[in-house]
Amino acid sequence: MKLTFLGAAHEVTGSCYYLEAAGKRFLVDCGMEQGKNIYENKPLPIPASELDFVLLTHAHIDHSGNLPVLYSRGFRGPIYTTEATADLCDIMLRDSAHIQEFEAEWRNRKGKRAGKEAYVPPYTMKDAIGAIDLLVGKPYNEILCPAEGIKIRFIDAGHLLGSASIEMWLTEGETTRKLVFSGDIGNLNQPLIRDPQYIHEADYVIMESTYGDRSHGPVPDYVSSLADVIQKTFDRGGNLVIPSFAVGRTQEMLYFIRQIKENQMVRGHGDFPVYVDSPLAIEATTVFQRHPAECYDEEAGRLIKQGINPIAFSNLKTSITAADSKAINFDETPKVIISASGMCDAGRVKHHLKHNLWRPECTVLFVGYQAVGTPGRAIVDGAESIRLFGEEIAIRAHIQVLPGISGHADNEGLMRWASAFTVKPAKVFVCHGEDAVTEIFAERLRKELGYDSYAPFSGTVFDLASGQIVEAPAGVPVSKESGGCGKASHRRAAAVYERLLGAGQRLLTVIRRNEGGANKDLAKFTDQINALCDKWDR
Repeated sequence: MKLTFLGAAHEVTGSCYYLEAAGKRFLVDCGMEQGKNIYENKPLPIPASELDFVLLTHAHIDHSGNLPVLYSRGFRGPIYTTEATADLCDIMLRDSAHIQEFEAEWRNRKGKRAGKEAYVPPYTMKDAIGAIDLLVGKPYNEILCPAEGIKIRFIDAGHLLGSASIEMWLTEGETTRKLVFSGDIGNLNQPLIRDPQYIHEADYVIMESTYGDRSHGPVPDYVSSLADVIQKTFDRGGNLVIPSFAVGRTQEMLYFIRQIKENQMVRGHGDFPVYVDSPLAIEATTVFQRHPAECYDEEAGRLIKQGINPIAFSNLKTSITAADSKAINFDETPKVIISASGMCDAGRVKHHLKHNLWRPECTVLFVGYQAVGTPGRAIVDGAESIRLFGEEIAIRAHIQVLPGISGHADNEGLMRWASAFTVKPAKVFVCHGEDAVTEIFAERLRKELGYDSYAPFSGTVFDLASGQIVEAPAGVPVSKESGGCGKASHRRAAAVYERLLGAGQRLLTVIRRNEGGANKDLAKFTDQINALCDKWDR
């Protein structure tokens, strides 16, 4: 009965936890690292094909984004999550794969002219669709038994449509341990979605600490603040560009703008146009509309009962095709442009930054967390220019941050969630935070709540039965040589070889599962394997 920390250990992204219990091996989350990679992450200790199942807290790519990689390396078990998360992953993983393939195509066009080896994306659309087919949506608050000796329950985390904390009961013989994985804990009083639900009992808690060292401050008047930014930008004759996460934050922005238009809070600019330029955001908005009873808060629910769509209004325009997107920047009418990605590291927003960042009459408004190492973080931190599509773009636009808006609880919200346990957990592991923040928040849990708290590095192994840390490695910083396995050509070769190795490991898994089969079938299988080996044995 063991828990191994793999990702989001002294880092904010790449959440991944490996468990062995009741004869099963499984993961909680399998996220992609985003932004600057600080520490080396330990690899999955077993072949992906030998995992029995995966539990997923929510759809954000830093929690779900490597599920297609898992599939490409032979995993074929179920991925249990909430119903809304399964719907969101259906579009988010396909979008992520599209970005991977588009980037590969773009790199290879340039690389071919330079005589470079072809760039291989981390995964393909086929891998994403394969992972999507493994998703199993389950409702909140119902006990699920994925295997004998393992029970889980999804609890609303209030972070994103469908987001969940996971209660988990593991039993081996006479020993039962209850774990709680917080997932990403939501901020209070967010628009559209419900507040996080609290859990009161656990032996061990694994919790996030994204804002563990800071407060969002007093709850601002988001609508008035946004209206003021729109008014001043339009009065200057500029565009307002909002880099926004396609899922969650975009829908919140639409919710605010509906109120601004309804109450005529922007004057002198008529029924101003608002563009949502993100196919993913457009699809995600339809998912929100399919799950009102499951996840919407009371205020949004009242609007729906009145026949009012809380995230729709007049002169809302959606851009589907690349041509639609390009046309936005040839229209001189002051406008709001909401586009992904929220950290400006991919997607169509990069094109809008290219056309608007250098214009002093424009505004770029950040409405979400900007990870270290992302273009968004560089802009917020005061960079004078940024490189986009091989061109250096001066930053002369007004750069603003909408204060307080976050899908994550701040340090007080995290403490509120942690203090809801009526009996002290035996151990609290602090993860999913920047390097120093995890230690700061773990210390606060010790001082204020008396918790035995610990911020593990990747590779830490904890024995759940004995309550002892079995392995406690120090963090291994990513070096220039190891930051992605060395040179780009070596990284590409390694990615292709890993895929081949995963296929071989899956073959071994399939062979073991066929033990005891009919001799005729096993003989045929053996001949097929030998024929394949004869072809490739050089």
